[in-house]
Amino acid sequence: MDKITVLVIDDHPVFRQGLLDVLRGEPDIEVVGEGSNGQEALELARKLLPDAILLDVNLPGLNGLQVTRQLRSERSSSAVVVLTAYDDVEQVLHAFRAGCSAYCSKEITPRKLTQILRQVVQGHYVLGDQVFDREGLEAWMERGVERASRSYLDDSREAFSPLSPREMEILQFVTRGLSNKEIAASLGISHQTVKNHMTAILHKLNVEDRTQAAVYALRHGWVRLQESEK
Repeated sequence: MDKITVLVIDDHPVFRQGLLDVLRGEPDIEVVGEGSNGQEALELARKLLPDAILLDVNLPGLNGLQVTRQLRSERSSSAVVVLTAYDDVEQVLHAFRAGCSAYCSKEITPRKLTQILRQVVQGHYVLGDQVFDREGLEAWMERGVERASRSYLDDSREAFSPLSPREMEILQFVTRGLSNKEIAASLGISHQTVKNHMTAILHKLNVEDRTQAAVYALRHGWVRLQESEK
């Protein structure tokens, strides 16, 4: 029987080593690689083609949701298991919209984590103790979007879509305190283009202003504080 091949991505060395130790103790699981940031995650996933990827949300550079979305756009067959300390319904919806197969708190037990890996490589989607097929997941997400965004029901899918790479890039500049004009100059795009992106960001995150958008990104681990202060 072929082993389940797994790639582990987390920027905290002690936590990552703990994951490696757990996985290497399982006879049907093989760790094929490890990394500490979003760019490494993409490069290793493309090179190693693992069955599953254990992926932290809060990574240097590209965050876990950006990595997941990029892999899905490339039609990667690797099942992504998101590991995060940010456990709320909006973050869960963003993660599954991005294309993950499971969403797990970092407080998960080793036994539960290895069980989830076995489930996702069989095509299942896992959230806590709930296991879905594709149709079941979509039904759950529709209910979650409706509960979380009552005032945006007419466009609820868009409201909970992860930000595009360009929108995420602009949001990172916002958390550093740059104005729209300064962001435009840094990215080599027009002031109006930045304003259009900001309008889309505020709408998708269901927030009223730039400050709330920045706080949202930091709270959900999409932008790292040390990066925003550079």
